[in-house]
Amino acid sequence: MKFTLLATSLALLAVGCGSSNSSAPTAAQSGPTMSFFVSSAKSTTGNLAGLAGADATCQRLAQNVGLGAKTWRAYLSVEHDAANNNNATDARSRIGSGPWFNAKGVMVAANLTDLHARKGDATVFLDETGAQIPGNWTGSPTPIEHDILTGSNADGTLMVGFTCSDWTSAATTAVAQVGHSDGLGPNGDTSGTLALWTSAHANQNCSNTAPRGGAGRIYCFAR
Repeated sequence: MKFTLLATSLALLAVGCGSSNSSAPTAAQSGPTMSFFVSSAKSTTGNLAGLAGADATCQRLAQNVGLGAKTWRAYLSVEHDAANNNNATDARSRIGSGPWFNAKGVMVAANLTDLHARKGDATVFLDETGAQIPGNWTGSPTPIEHDILTGSNADGTLMVGFTCSDWTSAATTAVAQVGHSDGLGPNGDTSGTLALWTSAHANQNCSNTAPRGGAGRIYCFAR
């Protein structure tokens, strides 16, 4: 009789535990999956081994955080793209149509129009681990690394002559256009193009990405 009562009690306990677990959050109830990040990987020069090399960097970093199943593309424009019959390719045409979310599940933009209308933001433009990029924001670590390689105009189209020879050059005679991931110039200045994440200014040259506030980082998007 004691054995029967014990078995009944255990059965009731198991049912009770199952009931309480049914309300636990599931993966589907979590935040949106990351589909955008600023690369934690850096390059001392503008030679990224071309678009293919830059895409491979994005894919590798995504793989490192468990999101390698997605197809990742670097936000870079080029004058001659082997995958496009050697024609020019705009960065905006490489990344799909959105929406895109950062590592913390915050929406970066719903679509291409919104993406290119917004400004840089240190709290949104995060790397693949969720870390902020050093920049001109209050409390930022040094050195400043908010100059992100793009080779693009504000709308994500190619800026001719500003791509480090399609991301294959480390020459002092070549330059690249960069955007500000934090949307800030010196002393928090947001005037002119300084707030643009796509096209803030040209870097010093392609032999060294550090001067003027860079580290050879790139933007990565999941298509």
